[in-house]
Amino acid sequence: MKRARLSLLVFSLLLIFFAVGAEAAQKQGTVPKDQSLRKGESRATLDPGQFNDARVKEAYRIAKEIPWVLDSIYCFCMCKESPNFRHKSLLSCYVDNHAAM
Repeated sequence: MKRARLSLLVFSLLLIFFAVGAEAAQKQGTVPKDQSLRKGESRATLDPGQFNDARVKEAYRIAKEIPWVLDSIYCFCMCKESPNFRHKSLLSCYVDNHAAM
């Protein structure tokens, strides 16, 4: 379980760096929203303001800004295969508190 948390944290931090670049590129109009790879997560992400940890808050903020990106990425913490979570994509980790664990 520690390994899954660490993997999720590292991946979340990588997403932060990616999102900063993607956000800048999108403002310039150079990054199209490719909907073709989406896995079908339709639930909204949680409000970042409900978390106290700054890193977690930032990860949820970014997830809210680029859901089409996260929904096209397979979640490697195995929550898709788990009967407890049954997530569709990495975005599913941000529609509940799973990404904050």
